[in-house]
Amino acid sequence: MEPIQASLRKWMQKNSNFKENFERIQQQVRQDPEVKAVLEANPQLTEQDIQRNLMRLYEYTTQSKQCQDCPSLGECRNILNGYTPTLEVEGNAIRLAYDKCHSRLQHEERQKQQERINSLYMPKDILKATTEMLDHGDPERQQAILKTLQFLQQTDDAIPEKGLYFYGPFGVGKTYFLGAIANYLAERNISSMLIYMPEFVREMKASLKDDSVNEKVELFKKTPVLMLDDIGAESQSAWFRDEILGSILHYRMMERLPVFFTSNYSIAQLEQQIATTNRGDVERVKAGRIMERIKRVATEVPLFGKNRRND
Repeated sequence: MEPIQASLRKWMQKNSNFKENFERIQQQVRQDPEVKAVLEANPQLTEQDIQRNLMRLYEYTTQSKQCQDCPSLGECRNILNGYTPTLEVEGNAIRLAYDKCHSRLQHEERQKQQERINSLYMPKDILKATTEMLDHGDPERQQAILKTLQFLQQTDDAIPEKGLYFYGPFGVGKTYFLGAIANYLAERNISSMLIYMPEFVREMKASLKDDSVNEKVELFKKTPVLMLDDIGAESQSAWFRDEILGSILHYRMMERLPVFFTSNYSIAQLEQQIATTNRGDVERVKAGRIMERIKRVATEVPLFGKNRRND
C-alpha cells in the first residue's frame, strides 16, 4: 500500500489548501468509529504514532468494509477489488491489511462449483439452472420434480446408485432438470459430467484420430454423476452403441454409479432406436442388453407440460 500512501502525500503537498486538507483528514480519521475503537483499545499509541500512521488510517476510513458500500464485486470501490481492509496494531506500529471480502469469497465459491460441473456441448443457460427455478406450479411436472428432490435429498448421506431417465416431448425442460441437479450437487462438492449425446457420438468418432478414445471413456465411466442429454436423437453405429455406450453403462452398473438421461422416447420406445444402426441393421439382442443397463442405472420418469421454447 506504500505507493497509494505516497501518492496521497504528494497530492497533499501540491495542493494549495494543504493545511485545510490535512486538518480535514485528521478530523475524518479521529471521528471514524472503528478508528476510535482501535485507538481506545491501544492506549500505548502516542500522538506521534497516530500522526506517523495518519495516511494509513485515512486510507482505512475511505474503504468499504465487507461490501457495505459496494453494489457488487464488479462495482467494488476499494483500492483492491474484492478485498476489505482491517487495522492491525503491534506495539506502536499500525498496519493496514486487506483480506477477501464476502462478495469475493462468494464469487470464488461459485467458480469452484462451476468447475465441478463438466459439460460437453451444453448451453450456458442450462449450467445456471437451479431447483428453485423449476416450474413447481405445472401439474404435469410434479412427478419429475418429486423424483428429483427425492434423489437430491438422498445425496446428503451418499450418492444414490440410480439416476433418473426423463422422457417427454420437445421443449418441456428435460435438459434444464439436468442443469438444476448438477448445480445442486456441485454445492455439495459432488462432480458431474453433462453430455449432449449427438455431439458425444461425433466427439468419440473424432477421438479415433488422436487415439484418445480410451482416455475419454474412462473419464465418463468414473465421473461421480454422469448425465446423457437427448439419448436417441443421435445416429449411432454399432461400434458406438456396443463399445462406447455399452462399456460406460456396464461399468457404472457394476460400480453402482448413477446415470441421468433425457430423451424424447420412453425406455420401451428407445429400444427400437438403439436396435437400429446408421446402416439400417436391426440388432434387438444387443439393444436389449443396453436397455437392461439403462434400467439398472436410472429410474424412468415422464416429463410433460407446455413447450417452454415458445415462451
